Amino acid sequence: MTDAYPIDDAPTPDPGYDPSTVVEIQLEGLANNDEPVDNAGVATAYNFASPANRRSTGPFDRFVRMVTGPQYAPMVDHVEATTGPLEQDGHTAEQRVTLTGADGRVATYRFGLSDDRSGSLDGYWLTDRVLVIES
Repeated sequence: MTDAYPIDDAPTPDPGYDPSTVVEIQLEGLANNDEPVDNAGVATAYNFASPANRRSTGPFDRFVRMVTGPQYAPMVDHVEATTGPLEQDGHTAEQRVTLTGADGRVATYRFGLSDDRSGSLDGYWLTDRVLVIES
């Protein structure tokens, strides 16, 4: 895979997606991370990261190391996902997600999203941050 954006052959943002759909698409990809190719799920998460998020966590190789590292490892190939209610206020949204990793480790994250930015992705719900709130 390359450092280009978006990563080819992985789902990409669409202005028709609401914030809960954006989280769901990322969770589905991460649950089956290496299908159809290695790190396809991480590529999906990268494609749905906001430009500011990608600037602070990218390029893609660095993003892969972060997501597969200890803090976010339960996301990759997780076996169970429980999502909390979506909390939306205008152009921002948050959703709590509890994941059970392939090794049985349980971690809870808070996805923060927005759809108000300059440029070609204005109006697209994208992930600004994923914070670990319980591990």
